[in-house]
Amino acid sequence: MTRSRSALLTAAVRLVSERGTTAIPVTDLAEAANVSRQLIYLQFGDRDSLLVAAAADLVTRELLERSEEFQHDDMRPGVLATTRHFAEHRAFYRPMLTGSCAYAMSRTMNQVFRPFNERFLRERFAGLDEATAKDLARFAAAGAGEIVNDWVIDGPEPLDPHEAADRLMRLAAVFPGGYR
Repeated sequence: MTRSRSALLTAAVRLVSERGTTAIPVTDLAEAANVSRQLIYLQFGDRDSLLVAAAADLVTRELLERSEEFQHDDMRPGVLATTRHFAEHRAFYRPMLTGSCAYAMSRTMNQVFRPFNERFLRERFAGLDEATAKDLARFAAAGAGEIVNDWVIDGPEPLDPHEAADRLMRLAAVFPGGYR
C-alpha cells in the first residue's frame, strides 16, 4: 500500500506539473502510478483529495522534513528555503492554487505551516494564552500563504525567491522583537 500511495503522489505532482492543470482524469493518474482507479478512490476519495495530499507530501518531504533551516533562531534561512521550494515547483503549485482544489490546497498549506508560525509568535508574544496563540498562528499562516500564493500565481518569470523572502521578512520584522 505504501508503495502505491507513493507512486500516486509522485504521479500527481508530475502530471499536474507537465500539463499545467488539475483537470487530470483519474484514469491518467492511475495509469501513471501503475495502480487501479479503484485504489485512488479507496485511498483518497477523489482526484482533488489525491492532488492536495500530493502537495502536502511534496512540501513536507522536500522542505519541512529535511530543513535544518527551520531549526535556527534566525528565521530567514527557513523563509528562503520555503520560497525556493515554491519557486522550484511553480509548475505544480500554480495550477494547484488556481484549479478545482485551490481552496483545499490553501487550507492544507496553512495547516502544514501553522506550527512554524505558532512557534515564531510564541517567541515574540510570550504571554499569549493557548487559544489566542493558535488563532494568531492561523491568522499569520493565512496571510503569509496569501502572499506566497499571489507570488506563485502572478509573479514574474522566473520567480525570485530572495524577493519573496524579503517581503515575508519585512512583515515578520513588524512583530515585537523583529527577526534575528
